Amino acid sequence: MATKIRLQRHGKKGSAFYYIVVADARAPRDGRFIERLGSYNPNTNPATIDINFDKALDWMNDGAQPTDTCRAILSYKGVLYKKHLQGGLKKGALTEEQVEEKFQAWLDQKAGKITGKKTGLVSSKEEARKAALAAEAKKKEAKAAAIAAKNAPPVEEIEAEAEEAAGAAETEAESAE
Repeated sequence: MATKIRLQRHGKKGSAFYYIVVADARAPRDGRFIERLGSYNPNTNPATIDINFDKALDWMNDGAQPTDTCRAILSYKGVLYKKHLQGGLKKGALTEEQVEEKFQAWLDQKAGKITGKKTGLVSSKEEARKAALAAEAKKKEAKAAAIAAKNAPPVEEIEAEAEEAAGAAETEAESAE
């Protein structure tokens, strides 16, 4: 029986998430499966992948063929790299300690990349929020200035009032004498 590691779609329209399953190649996409290995949610940034590493590795070693998307997911999680290192161990090119050391170094490097991406996303989101607040404040000041200009009396009326006040002051000064 040919087995495939593939995605099984769940969720509502527009916000799908997937189960990573091992199924017979002849079974329908969302139909019967042999074993569920994990889940994949592409709606988050970065995508959330939860997979049982050991089961996936066992199925890969037993000959299960992943689909293109599942191959990318398994590669991202390191299942394919671990299988590759185990192939070197079987051939005698590597020792068990070397395999574990190389795989652990790869995991550390991958964790650093993921952390860097997450911090980059958070900082870019924060910068976008600050820029939006600054633009909103600028827009608010422009509206306030426009309202103040609309409510202020025209310049001619201000000059006329100043002349009337000066004339009234002169008349009061003359009458006081």
